Amino acid sequence: MAYSYLILGAGRQGIAAAYDLACFGEASQVTLADIHQERAQAAADRVNHLARIQIADAIELDVRDETATRRLLKGYDVVLSAVPYFYNLALTRTAIETGVSFCDLGGNTEIVRQQHALDPEAQRAGVCVVPDCGMGPGMGNNLAVYAMGLVGDPEEVYLYDGGLPQKPQPPWNYALTFAIEGLTNEYYGGMTILRDGKLFHAPCFTEFEITDVPPIGKLEAFLIAGGASTAPWSFQSTLRSYQLKVLRYPGTFAQLKAFSDLGLFDLKPVRVNGKEVVPRQLFNALFEPQVRVDDVEDVCIIRAHVKGKRNGQPTEAVVEVIDYYDAATGFTAMQRMTGWHISIVAAMMAKKGIPTGAIPLELAVPAPAFVREAKRRGFKITERTGPAEAVVEETLALMG
Repeated sequence: MAYSYLILGAGRQGIAAAYDLACFGEASQVTLADIHQERAQAAADRVNHLARIQIADAIELDVRDETATRRLLKGYDVVLSAVPYFYNLALTRTAIETGVSFCDLGGNTEIVRQQHALDPEAQRAGVCVVPDCGMGPGMGNNLAVYAMGLVGDPEEVYLYDGGLPQKPQPPWNYALTFAIEGLTNEYYGGMTILRDGKLFHAPCFTEFEITDVPPIGKLEAFLIAGGASTAPWSFQSTLRSYQLKVLRYPGTFAQLKAFSDLGLFDLKPVRVNGKEVVPRQLFNALFEPQVRVDDVEDVCIIRAHVKGKRNGQPTEAVVEVIDYYDAATGFTAMQRMTGWHISIVAAMMAKKGIPTGAIPLELAVPAPAFVREAKRRGFKITERTGPAEAVVEETLALMG
């Protein structure tokens, strides 16, 4: 059976998702819709060239036009949203009303929880809604659930993730490979985590540590916003801890903490020379040209460290994936781990591998099936499981 997919947004992640669906999604049609017709067409042409099949087409669409969006959605099996997070709640409602399953790249936990509140409507419509796909949240939470299954009786989950240039350039040592709005959204407010069995709001740029990630080296790790998504709520009754820290090159934490302390990530306007200025918009305008790179050879890391018990004995599992820029396709590691995650979820939806309703990703996506699909695409996922002391010793040996 063949399936039809509509991708909203023909940027980096949308192109990667379209390519993956063309290759692995048993697709009859993959449509890329974008506010810029030329960008949508260029994306479709690239997908067809890489996949060596004429399967992708392009259409101009402004997702703010509800009538045009509703008209376009009808007839597709699954819609993938690769547009900024603040459009996703309205798009979810439109997808449910038109009877089309929907997944998105999320990025804002408050909006995601509002999407989950539409579960009764999604069930009545017989569609799947899975927000917050991508690298993190997304793949990280799926790998965490997979690691939980390796332990037996999991108790604590510690996630680490980061997307970095392979060759960092000072002073920022960072390369932006997705929308600047998504990046600075992660740097504001904080994250709800699970600690000692209770939900806890942890502010951004706290709980700093240094961790070793062979073969990358020593990286900074700290809390930002949104990475754990809704998992702390989902596992509150079964786990003691669930948290995520972002990984950055040394020196980044101090820079970002200073920007945050100055209020540069705030959304409340301030008056400058009699005019109102939104600090985050100013920061985005100044920072994006400094870190935006059209062609970057990057590396992405996800590590899920789970502690618990098996047969009453302390047991730990570490599941890790490190992915690199792919010269054959020209896709960055961030594109692969973000775009291919949402495409895997979309294909599962089309094939009825995910139950109907608006369901948290960590509960909706079967973790073993996801790992199998990720490995089919060439992701090198490693796992270490055993008594706590043995896993620690093995990890230290890998660190050299």
